[in-house]
Amino acid sequence: MIIKKYSLGSLQANCYFLIENNDLILIDPGDEASFILEEIQRQKLNLKAIFATHGHFDHIGAVGEIQKSFDVSFYINEKDLFLVERLNETAKYFLGYNPYFLPPKNIKELNNKTSHVSRFTFDVISTPGHTPGSVCFYFQKEKVVFTGDTLFKDGVGRTDFSYSSFEDLKKSLKKIFSFSSKIVIYPGHGETTAIEEIKIKLT
Repeated sequence: MIIKKYSLGSLQANCYFLIENNDLILIDPGDEASFILEEIQRQKLNLKAIFATHGHFDHIGAVGEIQKSFDVSFYINEKDLFLVERLNETAKYFLGYNPYFLPPKNIKELNNKTSHVSRFTFDVISTPGHTPGSVCFYFQKEKVVFTGDTLFKDGVGRTDFSYSSFEDLKKSLKKIFSFSSKIVIYPGHGETTAIEEIKIKLT
């Protein structure tokens, strides 16, 4: 599997292209839909599905626009559907203007299970804390996990939102740290790293 990272939008969220024999799934296409669509066309990829680690606008903002060109499903944990509904309201609050994101459609709810999409197989791991519906995507064969805003190279996601929970986040991090120390972390912002390189102190 080929993994390509693009840091996009005002908040520089990481959008991931996961490619297997020209089949593509997107993880967290947060912004700059035109760039993402151009890359899909330029690389001659077949988009199969879109997945979100959580429902914040900087991670899902481009979904609706992409779905205008590709009739694919958008997968997100049901506990973050309220954030999908608030997409433009939240974006306006944080950005200071309304970006007018098209709302996602053909939404399918993620459960904690092994998912099979086209040539891709991975585990969906519930990791609430940053948001109630935060999840990580663990590709056992490739030894990689996409953590969204649950875990970064040098820190963890914010838990000062009304719907966040620091206690839940600590439990979620225990799940991630139970993996092999060699597992590579692909976070929602910032640089890729390995679990063994992450030094997080939670008090």
